[in-house]
Amino acid sequence: MDIVSGIVVYILLWWWVFFMALPVGNKPPEDLGEGHAASAPERPRLWMKAGAATVIAAVLFAGIYWFIAAEIVSFRDMADKM
Repeated sequence: MDIVSGIVVYILLWWWVFFMALPVGNKPPEDLGEGHAASAPERPRLWMKAGAATVIAAVLFAGIYWFIAAEIVSFRDMADKM
């Protein structure tokens, strides 16, 4: 895997994990102010979720990189057969 492919894979993994982490731990506010959505979280903790997404995406990327580098399934051979 070259550097550009690795960056693209990591960015995609990061966004997928981040979007999955967004609803975790959210509670609606008890006091709704005028003009506020009832579904908006009281404390979204975006920095904590972004940090968790970074760590989880790094672990997933390491697994994917190992899978590709070990040639358990050779994508190049699959492409040559097509």
